[in-house]
Amino acid sequence: MNGMNTLITVSGLLLTGALAQSQNGVQSSAEPSRAPSRNVTTVRGCLDGERGNYIVVEDKTSMVYALKGVGNKLDKQLHHEVEVNGTPLPGRIKTGVRPEKAGSNPSDTAHGVDGIPFQVANVETDVRTVAKHCKATDSD
Repeated sequence: MNGMNTLITVSGLLLTGALAQSQNGVQSSAEPSRAPSRNVTTVRGCLDGERGNYIVVEDKTSMVYALKGVGNKLDKQLHHEVEVNGTPLPGRIKTGVRPEKAGSNPSDTAHGVDGIPFQVANVETDVRTVAKHCKATDSD
């Protein structure tokens, strides 16, 4: 009976050691996935806006992205083709901009279109001009 207890104890120790080793291996292989993910996306399209409200109308999908974290720093790039790196945020917001109807009538822009909030971390590095004119403007 004493031999049986020893066998059980040794088996238990070996199993515990094997489990500890496998957990260490899992932890090291999982380390890269623990890094914080910003879910950074690149959107390419026409930059429009006014009064510090900037939007990008994506070329491929015509989705409207309302840029956040850019302040009033993009006025020189208005109506240019841009690429913007950022993080889409949940929900939709009124943009205050109606890109399809930029007229002198304030009611044209008062309500604006709905857009996906798009957080930009650094305006200088995350917003890049691709062309001086938007694709939609070039085709007119």
